[in-house]
Amino acid sequence: MLKSSVEKALNDQLNAEMYSSYLYMAMAAYFESINLNGFAHWMTLQAGEEMDHLRRFYSFIFERDGRVKLSAIDEPPFEWKSPLDAFETAYNHEVKVSGLIHKIVDLTRRENDHATENFLGWFVAEQVEEESSTLEIVNQLKMIKDSVNGLFMFNAHLGKRGSD
Repeated sequence: MLKSSVEKALNDQLNAEMYSSYLYMAMAAYFESINLNGFAHWMTLQAGEEMDHLRRFYSFIFERDGRVKLSAIDEPPFEWKSPLDAFETAYNHEVKVSGLIHKIVDLTRRENDHATENFLGWFVAEQVEEESSTLEIVNQLKMIKDSVNGLFMFNAHLGKRGSD
């Protein structure tokens, strides 16, 4: 059974994962609007991953005899200055999510909730990958700078995500 403090933290994170998915769908829509369908594809898949994360929290809460509480989701941004700006936003968001996960791990340690700490281990590792992949794209976009050819080549590359 979950302690109320841990249950609340898990529900807060579940809702943060919903916002992450919403944010990445907003980014996908932005990329579609500027005809960067490969970028949009990457973000759409990322939004799906965030929904998978939400479902993991959802299932775990019920497995531990808790109660899921859905909250209102904030409206995500609508515009970005550039693809680089969007991916910098994504990277900064992933850093923020990592911090949220780490705070829950700290809470589970204080509450001696070993099962939840073990469950969160997957998310700690996943966030390392999430930060790394978005930072890699940020760095590559910085190298591309204002090269239209480079941007379109990178767009094609990002469009292949998931086809490995």
